Amino acid sequence: MIERIRNNRRLQLLLGLLVGICFGFLLQRAGITRYERLLGQLLLQDWTVAKVLLTAVLTGMLGTHLLARFGIVRIKEKQGAWGATAMGGLIFGVGFGLLGYCPGTMAGAVGQGSLDALVGGVPGMLLGSWAYTVSYDRLNRTVLQRGPFRHNKLQQLLGWDDWRTIFFVSTLILAFLLTLEAVGW
Repeated sequence: MIERIRNNRRLQLLLGLLVGICFGFLLQRAGITRYERLLGQLLLQDWTVAKVLLTAVLTGMLGTHLLARFGIVRIKEKQGAWGATAMGGLIFGVGFGLLGYCPGTMAGAVGQGSLDALVGGVPGMLLGSWAYTVSYDRLNRTVLQRGPFRHNKLQQLLGWDDWRTIFFVSTLILAFLLTLEAVGW
């Protein structure tokens, strides 16, 4: 079945669409598509966003590595660089600062009928994507490749194997989530 998915572009797109719809539904159900909830996180008054995202990181990390261990998926490393990270952070930060949504929560907010996300977010994402596309060659030559990372994975930085790193990061995430619950956040 996995080989059928790997070799079928339309099936990949369909599965991506279905997973995206489910993800958006879960974001909406968790309440993190609401501007007030996102603002509460930025003001360190409402930790729902952090809880949802850290739970997603934990689930994704464990799921991806288990699937790789059984040969169902292949994990591909991508070379990172400080220039690309700074540019991505700048684009993300400007968009988030202007509208108060990240791309995922903005799409979920559109799905729930939020006009600010539809009128400001969708055109903003399209304009930003277009601007990045037309300036990519120049950015790639001048900014994106600056300061390549010496280590592309946390495992390499720590000098640990995958599962030791996963255990360490999982422990940190669980400890943080339990602390948030213990203090009533």
